[in-house]
Amino acid sequence: MLAALALLLFGYAVAGSVGGLIPRNPGWRPPPKGVTIWVEDNGVHTGLILPKRAAGIDWTADFPAADLADPRYAGHDHVAIGWGERGFYLGTPTWWDVRPGVLLGAAFGSDSTLVHVEHVPRPLLGDDVRAIVLRPEEYRRLAAAIRTSRAAGPAVRGYYGYDAFYPGAGRYDAITTCNAWTGHTLAVAGVRVGRWTPFPATVMRWF
Repeated sequence: MLAALALLLFGYAVAGSVGGLIPRNPGWRPPPKGVTIWVEDNGVHTGLILPKRAAGIDWTADFPAADLADPRYAGHDHVAIGWGERGFYLGTPTWWDVRPGVLLGAAFGSDSTLVHVEHVPRPLLGDDVRAIVLRPEEYRRLAAAIRTSRAAGPAVRGYYGYDAFYPGAGRYDAITTCNAWTGHTLAVAGVRVGRWTPFPATVMRWF
C-alpha cells in the first residue's frame, strides 16, 4: 500500500509539472500599458493582488470595510484574493497549523469552499510576488471570473483585522486546487499560463 501511495504521489507530481509546462493562450503578450496586477506565492498557495478600482471594476462594493474586524484596513488600495477549501482555510491560520487530516480531507474533495480576501497596500516585487500587466478588457474578464468563484452568503471574519472569508462556488479537490484556481482565472482573462497549475511553481514560472 505504501508503494502504491508513493507511486500515486509521484505520478501526481509528474502530471502537475507537465501540465504546468503546456501553455494556455500561447500567443498572449502583456501590453506596454494597462492594469497592473500581481500573483503572489507563500510557498504552498498562490493568489491574485488587484487594485480596488481599475478599468471600471470597483471591489469596494464586493468586499466592504464592514466585513473586516478592523475597518481601517479598508483604506488600503488593493485586495489579495484566493480561493480554497473551507476546512483547510479556516483551520490553518499558519502553515504550522496544517494537520494530515485537514490535508487529506481537502485532497479527496469538498464542495465547501471559500474566497479569502485581504485588504493590502500596493505590493513590492520579489521572488514571491510577480507583476502582470493586463489590457482593460482582460482585467474585466478576470474580475468576472473571480466573481463567479463566490457564492451568496455573509462574510466570515478572517485571521486578522485586514482579511475576511466569503462563501465560495465550485468544488475543491486534488485537481482543482487553490493554485489551479489561480492559473485558470488568469487563463480565462486571456493570460498565457500553464494548462493545469496544481502547484505554486506551475503558476509562478510563467511570470
